[in-house]
Amino acid sequence: MTARRSHFVVVILCVILLAVGSARAQNSQSAADIVVLHGRIYTLDSRQPWAEALAIRGDKIVAVGDDASVGKFRDHNTKVIDAAGQLVLPGFVDCHIHFMDGSLSLGRVNLEGAKDVSEIQQRLRDYAAKHPGNDWLLGRGWDYAMFGAAALPDKKYLDELFPDRPVFLEGYDGHTYWANSKALALAGITRDTPDPPNGVIVRDPTTHEATGALKEAAQDAVAKAVPEVTRAERLAALRAGIKWANENGLTRVHSAGQDFPQLELYDELRRHGDLTLRFYIAYFMDPPEMRPQDVDAIENARKKYHDAWIDTNAVKFMVDGVIESHTAAMIEPYSDDPSLKGKLFWEPAKYSSAVVELDKRGLQLFTHAIGELGVRTALDAYQRAEEVNHTSDRRPRIEHIETVTAADIPRFGKLGVIASMQPLHSYPNTDTLDVWARNAGQDRASRAWSWKSIADAGGRYAFGSDWPVVTLNPWEGLQTAVTRQTREGTPASGFVPSQRLTVAQAVEGYTLGAAFAGRREKTEGSLERGKLADLIIVSQNIFEIDPHKISETKVRTTIVGGQVVYQSDAK
Repeated sequence: MTARRSHFVVVILCVILLAVGSARAQNSQSAADIVVLHGRIYTLDSRQPWAEALAIRGDKIVAVGDDASVGKFRDHNTKVIDAAGQLVLPGFVDCHIHFMDGSLSLGRVNLEGAKDVSEIQQRLRDYAAKHPGNDWLLGRGWDYAMFGAAALPDKKYLDELFPDRPVFLEGYDGHTYWANSKALALAGITRDTPDPPNGVIVRDPTTHEATGALKEAAQDAVAKAVPEVTRAERLAALRAGIKWANENGLTRVHSAGQDFPQLELYDELRRHGDLTLRFYIAYFMDPPEMRPQDVDAIENARKKYHDAWIDTNAVKFMVDGVIESHTAAMIEPYSDDPSLKGKLFWEPAKYSSAVVELDKRGLQLFTHAIGELGVRTALDAYQRAEEVNHTSDRRPRIEHIETVTAADIPRFGKLGVIASMQPLHSYPNTDTLDVWARNAGQDRASRAWSWKSIADAGGRYAFGSDWPVVTLNPWEGLQTAVTRQTREGTPASGFVPSQRLTVAQAVEGYTLGAAFAGRREKTEGSLERGKLADLIIVSQNIFEIDPHKISETKVRTTIVGGQVVYQSDAK
């Protein structure tokens, strides 16, 4: 072979090798890591509402379409998930949660759904039998209706069982607590202990002894007497909570309190690859005023934690309490007790000043407001911030909004204030109908949880749970938003049925609406090319079934950031 011919062969071989290498690189570049086929995909993309398949590369969606077009993204390394005709949705977001508290509650006494004092006592006996000793018995979940007309617990029911073991039980709403005599003694609460600011030690009208019911900040003294939870216990609880959230189809949560001090623990989970749930964590701004150290803590945290997994660009205020215990702030007196109107936890001028300052810094603001005066106070402060700062796309939020005046409903849309609401709070059980509605009165109850009215007037809403106040399972909340009835279909006409949503509207509250409420609608909330691959496959098509069956939905697969983080064994 001549030198020229040999050189020619070498050149040809090089060209061939380059071509093969380029083809392989191109094929590797275009192949997906995961392909979901044969699905019924509800995208929430108005340009393509429904699809059959999607492809994921890395943590992003790279294609959405039919099986044939998306199938082209497969190669021998691609993981193929056969959705088998099941419904595929964007991952659900819980827009209001107390994640550490909820995670810790998984290992404590659960009183949710107990019918009366006797059932509460039996659950406590059962728990104590499995956890003997004289250490604290902690739990939560009792509701006001369990105690009849009084609507408040009494220490005597706990003292009967545990005269020498401290017991401390959180009400389902987190605003009223129940302690036995031993717990009160360890906290130093006596007949002469004064009520703290923003709190009430409920007392016997004759003896003035504490009854064991503690409203709002009055519980702090007992809480401080409870032994501190260890770091290892917190990490174990968080892992359990994250696992349960993924099993229920949650891919992101918005923390509205108690999680900010634990940021380092969430970061540790991330560093070890155990963070399979995205967190938007608000700093809790304690009344009565904002301090320099608050601003320092907020600014330091958001410099360090401001990405797709842990974000801290939010601040949570709390301006009032709850209606059941008469601590929510009302414009007019409570229906069942005209001597009470509740009160604001913040002096309005100090609250408004803090809102203006934090809004100027570009922080998103959450404000807990349940009574109509609380809601109006928040709207007024947000309007003031807009007038002073001239900021745009601020998206301040009001959390809960259980009552609101008719005049204030249109202000949500006009001011760009997001209504962050929890559908399961409106579940029309005896607590809602016999205690909440009685206290609020007929007029206010006619506007209970008015998410549809707010939307019809141009406002935006987003949904969550307030876990551990109620379960983080979004399917129960979604069903309530659609039916405004119990699982048994009561009341027959629905509780304020004018506020019912369609299934599509309710789903949006947990997906694209929730993403908008967290300033992330450009990267999350719908299934479209370029967005984060956060999605779920579920057991039934909620658009086609009896809406009273929505709560029976089970998650088959949860994918977060392109990784399968939960897979059900069920077929």
